Amino acid sequence: MKTILFLIATLILTLSSVAFASAPQNDKNLNTVGSVDLDRYQGKWYEIARYPNRFQKKCVGNTTATYTIKKPGIVEVLNECLKENGKMNRAKGKAKVVDNETNAKLKVRFAPAWLSWLPAVWGDYWIIDLEQENYSYAVIGDPSRKYLWILSRTPELDEETYTKIIETIDQNGFESDKLIKTPQNVS
Repeated sequence: MKTILFLIATLILTLSSVAFASAPQNDKNLNTVGSVDLDRYQGKWYEIARYPNRFQKKCVGNTTATYTIKKPGIVEVLNECLKENGKMNRAKGKAKVVDNETNAKLKVRFAPAWLSWLPAVWGDYWIIDLEQENYSYAVIGDPSRKYLWILSRTPELDEETYTKIIETIDQNGFESDKLIKTPQNVS
């Protein structure tokens, strides 16, 4: 039994070092917003658009993210989406603030807690645009520019706001033509 546990631990360490070593390097700086009030940021957000990614492959619409502060610097994340079969998919995760000065850089994991010591299970969640007056929309990206989400407090954004967000995305080195819009209110 000890041999099997040792082999599993060795495999996990090997895989995590390979994943960490092969992670895309940050060639370009990615600016975040100057400040995020996590109390105002928490709550439900609707996904307006995103880059395609492997963990949302089965989502066909009604995608939301709900953030709940659990203690200072720690946020519970609940992602939900409608799958093709009509059932809701739910993923619960944890986010931790890694830039206490701005609260704009977080690390997020959806892996089990016992794997949280592995750097490879934590993903960058950087808030690169945020409507400051009433927190009506946010744009989340990562320094590798592999992931990108546009979130809103409402299921739809007006075209003028969406166009403004696209300009910000392009200025930050993302490719806005890779975005796929997320249908909301799908039955």
